[in-house]
Amino acid sequence: MSVQAVLDEIRNRPGTGTVVPVIDPSTEEQITEFTDCGPEAIDEAVANAKATAESGVWSGLPDYDRAKVLWRIADLIDENAAILSELESLNGGIPPGQADIITKVGSEWFRYYAGWCTKIDGIARDINAGGLTGVESHQHVYTLREPYDVVGLIFPWNGPVFNFCAKLAPSLAAGCSSVVKPAEETPLSALVLDRILTEAGVPEGVVNLVNGLGHTAGAAITAHPDVDKVAFTGSTEVGREIVRSSAGSNLNKVTLELGGKSPVVIFDDADLNMAIPMASFGTFIHSGQACVCGSRIFAQRGVYEQVVEGMANMANTMQLGGPHEEGTVIGPLISQKQLTRVLGYLDQGRSDGAELVTGGHRLDRKGYFVHPTVVTGVDPDRSRLFQEEIFGPIVTILPFDDEDEAIALANNSTYGLAATVWTENLGRAHRLAKRLKAGTVGLNCQMQFDHSMPFGGYKQSGWGYESGKAGIETYLQTKIVWAQM
Repeated sequence: MSVQAVLDEIRNRPGTGTVVPVIDPSTEEQITEFTDCGPEAIDEAVANAKATAESGVWSGLPDYDRAKVLWRIADLIDENAAILSELESLNGGIPPGQADIITKVGSEWFRYYAGWCTKIDGIARDINAGGLTGVESHQHVYTLREPYDVVGLIFPWNGPVFNFCAKLAPSLAAGCSSVVKPAEETPLSALVLDRILTEAGVPEGVVNLVNGLGHTAGAAITAHPDVDKVAFTGSTEVGREIVRSSAGSNLNKVTLELGGKSPVVIFDDADLNMAIPMASFGTFIHSGQACVCGSRIFAQRGVYEQVVEGMANMANTMQLGGPHEEGTVIGPLISQKQLTRVLGYLDQGRSDGAELVTGGHRLDRKGYFVHPTVVTGVDPDRSRLFQEEIFGPIVTILPFDDEDEAIALANNSTYGLAATVWTENLGRAHRLAKRLKAGTVGLNCQMQFDHSMPFGGYKQSGWGYESGKAGIETYLQTKIVWAQM
């Protein structure tokens, strides 16, 4: 399948709603368009998924057979890695090397969860309730782990191959049928992945790809009475809307991987030769468009000036450009809407008296490029730059004196997705790991990930966990069976 074939296919998919342009964020040029699928298409997709769930065409397969299909999906993703990576770069402005990594991680989701297909089990006990009732009574009690019938999988534009695979692999391993909606900004790679599913042997109707806007197609999925579970990755604002929508229909279950405003705490005994480059990479990568980006830096006063200077130097040397421009490290923001949002935050910061050490402006060229920006002098209680998720290449840096102050600053957020500590003091590192309110804490490392480890957030950064064993449990219900002996 060629890039042009994908562009033509998305344009020709049927729909009844708004025509949505698909833009190359590196050039601001429209590369194709699609039509919002409309409410009838959502009803049809949900009906297809429900029919396959009730028939057991997928959930009723032997575990080993489901595992073989997932493994075949992984192999086909690898075979189609070149086209998938090219679409990630074209549609998301991601440099090719980073797009290649995203694609490789995507295939490994299916290999990892293929192994879980044969390991879904419950517990069993023989119970004598006579001690409670005074009457001898023996039961054999066991639990069954059963898939949800229909799940809605809704994912964002920052790494669509990764996000597609992260949700679909455990859903399929559990035996669910699904309706899948990619972000309207980045719908292209999902078309290739959808074809891969068919070629690998996923029965028709088990996975139903729909294209549409969040407030139309996405909202219709979350409110649909026949959708039993919704798994969403995106902003906390949209997450709240999904919760309200799900509560208004059938109280369907919800897993949410939401926003972040992750702190990075750098002590004066840290290895700055590691901490500064990693903190810079961890906030500016993908132009800051990742939920785990460390966008709030706290540097102990003894190294504060070095950290500010070092991160400003990194911001000025990380090359911005289109995916196929030589030396590109950081690509553009995803859209004009996101560009306007990020520049608005910078204007607000200037009005509030923050100091922009470097950056703070759009590049004078085509594409939605914003220079990586280092900001100091913000008020941690009032500054929007400090408190709100910007999803842009902006980092605030504040000094601190001791552990207690560092914790107070780091935890001064409604978010709690990730956190990082840089220190050579092992005891201090583990003390802070306990006190930081975050779902993931890195000690002298940042942006770490493995398919086998759970991922989720505290506070307003989400509900539930993905990846690892927790990832497949997200798509399973527990039934308790009592048998009188």
